[in-house]
Amino acid sequence: MTPAAEARRLRPAIPALLDWYAAHRRPLPFREDPTPYRVWVSEIMLQQTRIETVLPYFERFMRAFPDVTSLADADEGHLFKLWEGLGYYSRARNLHKAAKQTVERFGGTLPASYDDLLSLQGIGEYTAGAIASIAFGLPVPAVDGNVLRVFARLTACDGDVLSPAVRKALRAVVEAVLPAETPGAFNEAVMELGETVCLPGAAVRCGDCPLADVCNARKRGCAETLPVRKAPKPRRAETRTVAVLMTTEPTPRVLLHRRGDGLLARMWELPNEEGALTPEQVAAAWSLTPIEAETLPQGKHVFSHVEWHLHGVRLTVEPFPAPETYVWVTAEELTRDFALPRAFSLYSEYVTR
Repeated sequence: MTPAAEARRLRPAIPALLDWYAAHRRPLPFREDPTPYRVWVSEIMLQQTRIETVLPYFERFMRAFPDVTSLADADEGHLFKLWEGLGYYSRARNLHKAAKQTVERFGGTLPASYDDLLSLQGIGEYTAGAIASIAFGLPVPAVDGNVLRVFARLTACDGDVLSPAVRKALRAVVEAVLPAETPGAFNEAVMELGETVCLPGAAVRCGDCPLADVCNARKRGCAETLPVRKAPKPRRAETRTVAVLMTTEPTPRVLLHRRGDGLLARMWELPNEEGALTPEQVAAAWSLTPIEAETLPQGKHVFSHVEWHLHGVRLTVEPFPAPETYVWVTAEELTRDFALPRAFSLYSEYVTR
């Protein structure tokens, strides 16, 4: 597979792809008004997250932070609260850092340069390519998982798409076939094709594909088995006990803890410890004599590299001073001002009970 040869083979079909996209594109808000800022925020939100989930978050985010400068000036707590429920909070943190970099280095306007975009916090090759091509019309590819799947099938590539060498080879094909006059529409068309037609595994809809006639995987009957992905390493499993520590006097409050660096860095959380602990063990660890104690349901939360198996306890206790990095908050303050990661959503509902 050479990029030039594949480009010669695939290029005649590109007008059909663009016609298909014009007829079938979903009317998404960041497509209808593709300013560099809106494209950037949408692409960051869409990482690891479904479009249907992102849409209401995107609209709220745009109302709160309509431009780079307002995002750069944002309070981190307010930013996290607007992000609450989307997960992967490092994305929000990187947006904030990149907005500040943009103000400092580019006067508050995202640069119309692929290399300059790459220099901003949290912007990799795919996101830089999406912004550069969609918002600025620059002829650069935007290669995400959907695009890799489409081109692995078009070329019948049976190499592991998680391999840097295979990804580089497929990107070279995308770059070679990319029409210089319509790079944004082309990149979006391929992404849309991967999201709606060239679906993973047996869900693939080859009969609806505008590129079916030039797809080598379809010709060879192997579309369902491509792309090849090496099985990832199993996630590390951790058992943790989440403690809902409540005080009823003078006003019901719950104890929150602010994490340090690492996983969920600087996020607020419900106190938690390793192991499956009983209410009595949690009370002893905190040197507390609870007024009431109960065991809460078990749950699970999956991160990219670790899986938490969760146990929960709820203790009602006499007021005591919050230790360093902890704070007592009311249920109203928790809802209004504090963003809890989704890992704790099973137990945060017990704050108001």
